[in-house]
Formats: sequence, structure tokens, C-alpha cells
Amino acid sequence: LPYFPWLDKVFNSMAADKSYLLESVISSLKLLFTGYIIGGLLGIITGILAGYFEKVNYWLDPFLKLLGPIPTTTWIPDVMVLATSLFGGAVFIIALGGWFQTTLATMTGIKNVDNSYYEAARTLGASEYELVRKIAIPSASPSIFQGLISAMSSACTSLIVAEMLGVESGLGWYITWKSSWADYTAMYGAIILLAVTFVIVNILIKKLSDRVLVWKNEGAI
Repeated sequence: LPYFPWLDKVFNSMAADKSYLLESVISSLKLLFTGYIIGGLLGIITGILAGYFEKVNYWLDPFLKLLGPIPTTTWIPDVMVLATSLFGGAVFIIALGGWFQTTLATMTGIKNVDNSYYEAARTLGASEYELVRKIAIPSASPSIFQGLISAMSSACTSLIVAEMLGVESGLGWYITWKSSWADYTAMYGAIILLAVTFVIVNILIKKLSDRVLVWKNEGAI
């Protein structure tokens, strides 16, 4: 295997600063999942409502078309100034990106449900609530999880930019801090740790999706 001497320096720097790095990882994960869970839950709710009820879609669709072309990170400087706390502002930015991705995917999944399913359920006396809970949501679940996976990628990007621009903790802040002191070995170590953390998080989200949607994989066999 090839040997890269600079990697020894990077790993030695990580070992020397392991307590600080661990604290930064915990801080980043706390911020990431707070924003991601809020944005994901709100996205699922608004996506179901907009996908099933035309009146909700009528009012929500203009906002989606307005926010869609604008990268979430564009709002970070304004939010960080207006927010009552840096943590709250960062949570809002992460949640906004997750909300948009999840809403769009959920709404698309609900709209693509075959109308014959609804008609068959109505003939059996199903209420509107039962149509949403027992037909719309299960049928759209693959799209919902696809939106949650996309939302995690958006959340990771927003997290790093927010930490670099304002939040005074986390891996993004640590990278900015070390680079300002030209401590590049520590900076690269944090980047490696950041990449590994995000890979693990995305793998866990994908495994959760596969576990919940096991019926879909079994049906495809």
C-alpha cells in the first residue's frame, strides 16, 4: 500500500486534539439532527396536506416555486443577524432546506397515488382521514423517504456553512478556527472526520429507509 507521510501528521494532530474534536462532533450532530428532524416532520405534514388537498396546494405552490431556485445557504447571513441566537438561526436554516426537500418529495408521492385506490376505499366507506392514513401515506412512503435522504444532504451542507459563518461550535467552526491559525494538519483532520461522520449518518438514514420499505423490496422480487 502507498505511504503518505502527511497522513501521520494529520492523525497525530487528531489524536492530540481528540477531546476537542469529540466535543465538536457532538455539537455538530446536535445541531444537524435538531434542524433535520424539525424540517423533516414539517415537510412530511405540509407535503401530505398539499399533495392531497388542492386548496392547500394552491396556497403553498407559489412559495415552493419561490424558494426552490434559491440555495438555502443564501439565507444564512440574514438569518444569523435576525435570529435571537446563533444556534436557533442555524437550526432554522437546516430545517428550511430539509422542509423544502421533504415537502416536494412527499407532495409528488401523494399526487402520484392511483385514484382507483381512493375510489375503491370510498366504496368501502373509508373517511378522508382513513384515505390519507391508510392509502396516501403508505403509497407515497418511497417518495417520502427519498425526500428525507435528499434533505439530509441539504442539511449537511447548510450545517457546515452555518458553523463556518456564525455558530461558535462544531466541526465547521473548528475547521475555520484552525485554518485561521494556519494549522492545516488539524484542519484536514477535522475535514476527514467531517466526511466520515456524514457518510455514517447517510448510511444510517438509508438503512432506516430500507427497513421501513422492506415491503417494497419484497414485492419487487
